[in-house]
Formats: sequence, C-alpha cells, structure tokens
Amino acid sequence: MTARARGFTLIELLLAISILAIIAVLGWRGLDSIIRSRVTLTSDMEQTRGLQLAFAQLQSDCENLAGSALLHRRAFIQAEDNRVTLVRVVMAENQPTRLQVVSYRVNADGVLTRRESNATRELTQLDSLWQAALSDTDTADANSAVALQSNVQSMNMRLWVPSAAAGAAPTPANAGGWVAAAGVSSAGVAGLPTGLEVALTLRGQQVPLIKSFLLGAL
Repeated sequence: MTARARGFTLIELLLAISILAIIAVLGWRGLDSIIRSRVTLTSDMEQTRGLQLAFAQLQSDCENLAGSALLHRRAFIQAEDNRVTLVRVVMAENQPTRLQVVSYRVNADGVLTRRESNATRELTQLDSLWQAALSDTDTADANSAVALQSNVQSMNMRLWVPSAAAGAAPTPANAGGWVAAAGVSSAGVAGLPTGLEVALTLRGQQVPLIKSFLLGAL
C-alpha cells in the first residue's frame, strides 16, 4: 500500500501566516521610510533650488545697481530686516538705458517675493517709484511680484561701507565695515556702500544661509 498524502497541520499554517505577516510589516516599514526620505529630499532640493534662483536674481540686480552719480546723489539701496530696496539700470536691446526700482520682501506668510517697478528715464518719476516701494504703496506693480522662496523665517542684511572721511565724527553708520541693516540707506552713510550681505533663515532651521554681493560692476 502506498502512504497517504500528508497535508499541513493547523499549527504549521498559522506559523507560515505569522512569518508572512512579519515580513509584510517589515517590508511596509522599509517602503514607508523610503517614501518619507524621498519626500524630504525632494522638499530640500526644491528649497535649495529656490534659494539659488533668489540669490542669482539678487546678484544680477546688485551687479546692475545704479550709481550715485547717475542718480544725482539719490539713494540707490536701502536695507532693513526682511526687505531690501534698490535701483537698477535696465539695458534692453535697441532701447535707451532706463532705471527701475526693485524690492525684495518677506511677507507675514514667510514668502520671499521680488517686485520691480516700471522702467523710467525721469528722475522725478523714479522718486515716486522709490517712495512707493518703501511705503508698500506700489500696488500698481503688484502684477510684477514673483515668489522666490517660501517658508522663510527671516532675512537679515548688512551693508559694507568704507570708513568715515578724516575728521568726520564716527557714528554706527559711518564707522566702516559691515553695518547692520536697520533702515540703513546709501544716502545715510559717509561712504557709498560697496557690498551687501544677506542671511536667509528658513523655518525649522537654526543656521542661516549667508551670501555676500558686490554692489555695482566693481
């Protein structure tokens, strides 16, 4: 007689199911960890790309900064916490050189935006555009606002200014070196600023990303 075929016992089936369940849980945890890491990495890459674009645009604006002589001693840059306003030269092909007011601002939602005014050749009109940008009344230029970076906690700036002329009374604004931005304007220092330092801190990060820019084509 041939031996009867022997099947799995209930205990063996339960043991096999338990092993498969453990393997499934471990596999799900590993997959979940990979997905979370991928989401975090993608978010970090987007933030890094946004910061690079913001700094590249700011560098271009600083390189094309209008000089004091061109503006007849008017202010060409004003820096304060969470915002900087400057006047840049616009040079388009087959068009005359014009001036434009550009401002970078961090709003209450933590979004860094760049706003530019209409280009002009009239200094009186430039004065109006400058005051509108400083007082946040440049609503006509709202359509030109471009969001550069989100989740910004703070944007702190300093201006590099040369030391005061011989015999001038030393003040925080003309002592030379880096001057902390507290409404410091190029019209309020003894020497014209030649550098801008930007420290951008994102939400959830304690260490800011710091970058320095030369002002004008030096």
